[in-house]
Amino acid sequence: MANPKSDFLRIVTERGFVHQCTDADGIDAETAKGPMPAYIGFDATATSLHAGSLLPIMLLRWLQKTGNKPIVLMGGGTTRVGDPSGKDESRKLLTDEQIADNIAGIKRVFAKFLTFGDGPTDAVMVNNDDWLRGLNYIDFLRDIGRHFTINRMLSFDSVKLRLDREQPLTFLEFNYMILQAYDFMELNKRVGCKMQMGGSDQWGNIVNGIELTRRVSGNEVFGLTVPLLTTSGGAKMGKTASGAIWLDGDQLSPYDYWQFWRNTDDADVGRFLRLFTDMDIAEIAKLEALEGSEINEAKKILAHEATSLLHGAAAAEAAAETARKTFDAGQIANDLPTVEIPRGDLEAGIGILDILNRAGLAASNGEARRLIKNGGARLNDEKIASDSMTVTLSDLMDEGVIKLSSGKKRHILVRPA
Repeated sequence: MANPKSDFLRIVTERGFVHQCTDADGIDAETAKGPMPAYIGFDATATSLHAGSLLPIMLLRWLQKTGNKPIVLMGGGTTRVGDPSGKDESRKLLTDEQIADNIAGIKRVFAKFLTFGDGPTDAVMVNNDDWLRGLNYIDFLRDIGRHFTINRMLSFDSVKLRLDREQPLTFLEFNYMILQAYDFMELNKRVGCKMQMGGSDQWGNIVNGIELTRRVSGNEVFGLTVPLLTTSGGAKMGKTASGAIWLDGDQLSPYDYWQFWRNTDDADVGRFLRLFTDMDIAEIAKLEALEGSEINEAKKILAHEATSLLHGAAAAEAAAETARKTFDAGQIANDLPTVEIPRGDLEAGIGILDILNRAGLAASNGEARRLIKNGGARLNDEKIASDSMTVTLSDLMDEGVIKLSSGKKRHILVRPA
């Protein structure tokens, strides 16, 4: 769309959020009138979301900042089924208690990005278990199932992927797309929701919801998807070699979160500043134009802004200071991630492969050996020469810690407990 009238569509388009939408003119008109309720669904499969969910979270944030109403739909009901989209195998089934714990953890993440309340543009969090759990199966099949043909359902990528790879697709999962469409219709009926947003892999599910709502209630609703994001190197956003980049400070420290953004590839800096910060577009343009070593300053700004949004400005500044001490001044920064190891183990001596695994710098002995062989493993800033080395209490530095490093960017302090 050339010149959107609404702040919402203009901003999310120029910042790179829009992949597909069902009716750009209709979305533009509704969001220009405001406040328009729109939702994104999140299944409760873990106690936190990770950075791969940041794109839809930031989309909800911009929806609110431009005078519209975000609806966070927690999939308390659909988590019990499992979304087959983009998956090769069935999701592990969780208990009701596990799902409730996961929702409680995810709520804490959203409180950092959205303002919740009872006002016209305040965000609300709803749970689809409220209407899915009490469904009468026969009535549901008669009233809702008749709007879906098997022919059409078999054409969706989430189904075709499993069948083409000869992976089992359970009847339970096959119903997921019907349940998600029903969610959209219910939200339209209950809170006047006009739009569903989500990742591009959800396009088919979103279209199903739009069609179901139109057929059952006659109401016009809309859909918008964001691109599935990868780094310039082709890696999936939110994942690293060492695991997921969790949005919960207990699962990933603010320092490690800051460092994740600081390590952004040069080619991704401008794009990530537009997507994952609130910074002005003109200022971002200046930063992404930097070349050579100057681009590192743009990366530090990206790290500060992204970390401030999630953990607060104080945590972002502390992480930057820890990095400065570690990299620029060569000091031991006590805010580095720390792992405690029983003093008795260090008294007896721990093999270097074992301690690299315990510190989370290697996932296996083979990975630890390769790290050492390639010259990337260091103990107290000294290169580790042999994979048969033993670490003991005698390796403690004056600060009472042992510093382990993988390359120049990942550091862990080992403290005797």
